[in-house]
Amino acid sequence: MRSQRLDSIKEYIYQQKTVTLDQLCDEFNVSKNTIRRDIDELVASEKIKKIYGGVTVEGYKPMISFDERNISNLQSKQLIAKSAAALINDNEIIFIDSGTTTMHMIDYIKDKKNLTILTNSIEVIMRSIPYPNINVISLSGSLNRKTLSFTGTSCAAVLSNFNISKAFIAATGISTNGGASNSSPAETEIKRTALLKSQKNYLLVDHTKFGIISLMTFSNFDNIDSVITDKMPPEDLQEVLERNNCSISVVG
Repeated sequence: MRSQRLDSIKEYIYQQKTVTLDQLCDEFNVSKNTIRRDIDELVASEKIKKIYGGVTVEGYKPMISFDERNISNLQSKQLIAKSAAALINDNEIIFIDSGTTTMHMIDYIKDKKNLTILTNSIEVIMRSIPYPNINVISLSGSLNRKTLSFTGTSCAAVLSNFNISKAFIAATGISTNGGASNSSPAETEIKRTALLKSQKNYLLVDHTKFGIISLMTFSNFDNIDSVITDKMPPEDLQEVLERNNCSISVVG
């Protein structure tokens, strides 16, 4: 029945985030004319919009290069990193995620004593080199030049062997429907593992990530203790965070 097909198409689009008309035709074994009619109906009632040659979930944001992300909203990212760093104590074992916000944390923890950092971020490793008081454990994996990080199944496997005091996680987007999401599938399992192994979990995002649904959800908010950000999230996102006992820390 058509109603069942529409439900299946909707679910497929929400899972894939962005799909072409050809993909939908192949997946559901229907003609392009049929798919176009189905898409027209879904666009009218769902958070789905047309793009050239296909459709995407509204708010979905694809990954851009590390250099482009690093330039964007730099001052806010530094303030968020400083606030996150204030939560770290001497002698702790922490995980610092790869990202253009988390990497700035090193500037504010360089005087900590006997600190151990687990990371897959090349930037975090490089920034830590001048400080012998910081013990750095690099996760194994393949180099992802777009994120300047090591990724792969071996990365998560190595991380799973450690007990972590606090994890500081980056995200491409946070939203009521998509939770905390990320543009790089190769990094998703690393983030999930860090959240599972850590006693306290912190999500570091600036306001440009609000309402964004990226490629893969790596966590709902019930496994995150606090969101550290530069502006208060929209009301609907605030409600979801509060319902999951996830506090909001706004830097200023």
